[in-house]
Amino acid sequence: MRHQKKTVRLGRKAEHRKALLANQVCSLIEHRRIKTTLAKAKAVRPLAEKMVTLGKNGSIHARRTAFATLRQKDAVKKLFDEIAPASTERNGGYTRIIRLGQRHSDSASMALIEWVDATVVVEEQPTEEKQAKKKEPKAEPKQKETKAEEAKPKTEEKEAAAEEPKKKRRWFGRKKEE
Repeated sequence: MRHQKKTVRLGRKAEHRKALLANQVCSLIEHRRIKTTLAKAKAVRPLAEKMVTLGKNGSIHARRTAFATLRQKDAVKKLFDEIAPASTERNGGYTRIIRLGQRHSDSASMALIEWVDATVVVEEQPTEEKQAKKKEPKAEPKQKETKAEEAKPKTEEKEAAAEEPKKKRRWFGRKKEE
């Protein structure tokens, strides 16, 4: 029986599980939010909140303890300099888990885990640039026209094209026979 054994195993040995959770917390610190399975998000939450509590303490001992768990200097620095100061007024509950539904490939329930107090920076590109790109025609290499074709006025070419109906192709690619 598994009485009083709270550890979420995630189908991994202890060392693999610790490395996985440390990497997930480092990714959460770096990207402010991560998309993962619901079980992993629930396993990451307590570790992430412990790291923020250490960051709020701010001592050298707390920094070394966080580094022993996370194993990435950049993540520890960002945790202590940016994320923990944003959560100074909060007494817990530094993360939120948002359920996203099921993954198509294996129907695993997915979730988004993010910091509650951290502002998410999203770079939006102006829509004007996208519209301008669509309006501009693609540059196609021009074919050399013969002198006789150059002599024809453009309006005659348009009228000739309008008189001939375009032949539709069937769905399997053959030309329609009439």
